Amino acid sequence: DSMRFEANDEEAMRIHSIGAVTKPLQPAFCAKPASDQDNLSNGTKLLYATERFDLGSNFASNTFTAPVTGKYQFNIMAGVLNIDAAAAYIGLYLATSNNTYYMLGIDPDFQQDQVYWHLDFSVLADMDASDTAAVYWLQSGGAAQTDLYHEASFFSGYLVA
Repeated sequence: DSMRFEANDEEAMRIHSIGAVTKPLQPAFCAKPASDQDNLSNGTKLLYATERFDLGSNFASNTFTAPVTGKYQFNIMAGVLNIDAAAAYIGLYLATSNNTYYMLGIDPDFQQDQVYWHLDFSVLADMDASDTAAVYWLQSGGAAQTDLYHEASFFSGYLVA
């Protein structure tokens, strides 16, 4: 019913009878904050400390470390609370060892502070073995009053090729 490939006595890949290919050792992770992170200021590392899963154990201390050289897909969602309307802009950035990917979110000049908002972005990043990736808050001006809401935030990634 299926074809199984092993590496070091572990299943590395299986081609199922329906044509689906599974790779249980393929690096992949999904993490979310353990609690709200309050009063974010520009350059604050976002704390995605609770792992939903971590295939390969490559995610630790809110940072992913690439086990092999390749292209990695990253997905970031940040549910935020209490955005200061006086900020010139807010956003996120993904800092990797090879590059920094910016997501310039919004100019929050809504005439009042926004209670709820979400920022999200995805990127396909090239990484070398041992390179790292982490998510940071981006803000110009205004007060450091925005909070990362743990129930509406996640950081995930996986090796594509």
